Amino acid sequence: MSSRPVRWALPAFSAVVLMGTSACVPAVSSEKPVPVPAPTLDPPDNRVVATTILAGGCFWGVEGVFSHVRGVIRVDAGYHGGTAADGHYDAVTEGLTNHAEAVRITYDPRIVSYGTLLRIFFSVVTNPTQLNRQGPDAGRQYRNAIVPANDTQQRVAEAYLAQLRAGRFWEKPIVTRIETPRIFYRAEPEHLDFMELNPDDSYIRQWDAPKLANFRAMYPRLYQADWAD
Repeated sequence: MSSRPVRWALPAFSAVVLMGTSACVPAVSSEKPVPVPAPTLDPPDNRVVATTILAGGCFWGVEGVFSHVRGVIRVDAGYHGGTAADGHYDAVTEGLTNHAEAVRITYDPRIVSYGTLLRIFFSVVTNPTQLNRQGPDAGRQYRNAIVPANDTQQRVAEAYLAQLRAGRFWEKPIVTRIETPRIFYRAEPEHLDFMELNPDDSYIRQWDAPKLANFRAMYPRLYQADWAD
């Protein structure tokens, strides 16, 4: 865990209690999972390896959940949307950049489809109705966004967002955006594999561990105990 000073934008409610030196503000409780259907458009992909980028709030938990998805080969926490000059923790967490905390997922599409990754993302990882925040973490750096790697992923993402909006699975409107791919900047070593290496961190216990538990309960056939390297 980083020993650097913590800098964040505080949400406008008093229930948040600051604890420890985590990069993300500890939450009182995690979001409830939302059962969503599989995408109606999810074409087969016979490639051995594919990649995609997703932003869903603090990257610790996003990385943590997807690192336990069967068929996922590797997950890297990092920054997407800005430049190399400001693609680092201090600038991003102060909200001074166009970056979002994000993860780059490398996966075998023959085992887990892109549409399935999106289904997991919306059902247990992120709340798509929260604009420029996730739970207690406020600022554009915590926005939820989909970054397709190719035209097929773009079509699947667009169709799935339309499908979810039509289904009205949340009381508030979906604000998730599809963003144009830019260079992904891998996070500093102390932020990589954070959930695996720091299971007792206060933020992980209160915010991210429940997401992983929800994923395991909702998608037992997709859960793998080993952490993807």
